[in-house]
Amino acid sequence: MKAKVLITDSVHKVMIENFEANHFEVDYQPSISVSEVFELINQYTMLVINSKIILDKAMIDKATNLKVVGRLGSGKEVIDLDYAKEKKILFHNSPEGNRDAVAEHAMGMLLSLMHLINQASAELREGKWLREKNRGTELKDKTVAILGYGNTGMEMAKRLKGFGVRVLAYDKYKVDFSDEFVIESSMQEIFESADIVSLHLPLTNETEYLVNKDWIKKFKKPFYLINTARGKMIRTSDIVEALQRGSIIAAAFDVLENEHLASFTSDETMMFETLVAMNNVILTPHVAGWTFESKYKLASYLSEKMIDSWNFMLL
Repeated sequence: MKAKVLITDSVHKVMIENFEANHFEVDYQPSISVSEVFELINQYTMLVINSKIILDKAMIDKATNLKVVGRLGSGKEVIDLDYAKEKKILFHNSPEGNRDAVAEHAMGMLLSLMHLINQASAELREGKWLREKNRGTELKDKTVAILGYGNTGMEMAKRLKGFGVRVLAYDKYKVDFSDEFVIESSMQEIFESADIVSLHLPLTNETEYLVNKDWIKKFKKPFYLINTARGKMIRTSDIVEALQRGSIIAAAFDVLENEHLASFTSDETMMFETLVAMNNVILTPHVAGWTFESKYKLASYLSEKMIDSWNFMLL
């Protein structure tokens, strides 16, 4: 059987080159719609997706020849993994490809929040020279909590090492992972001592709306919050209230609960406008992992994994 690959999103040319070097037939359609994929998917043995295409049971049932699926990035919420396994479809993601980019972005957001860089820059552009108002807070000697010690969590810890901070990490599915960068911790210890919390968790049934009113109340002191993971881990209305109360000192989000701005309800519009108006909030449009370097690495890592799987299947 010859490998026929449908690529449904924009990728670096290295992916196409790698596939073609292994004599795969490549159909590169970065602008293809979900409905078009549904109609065509039975023609392909391999599929490359990002977040646009959701491989639910209906899509998987239509994909009668599909053997290998590759996800550009880390998120596994785009596929029904149990059903794919039942149908003997292999799944690969590529968190190695953008872990550096996400960690750097999270660090940039954190430093910008604590040193009021965005606020001071905006005021100066308006001709306001306000030094005392923009007195920052040092990261040194703070306790930083990393939730999720996978690819991006580890890279975040490495970047924090030189700042003279105490780094705690919690990961429900790992044990004995303390190293030179982090101290393995319980959530109780994080609730008691964290000054900063950075989320690096996958979106699952367990983590959906993890950050809510009750969760925030468990912290013994106000903290900074960084989310470069998934927007639906956070209940936005509860974050807005916590920021207004001062339970959260400041927050930076690269992801939103609803990232389709045109589909906002009136309540979502009101919450978004409130966040935008807050000087202690930084928002970016899901670009933490979106660098020139990561575009290459995502395509390279993922294509290599998919090629290896295909070749193994042929043995």
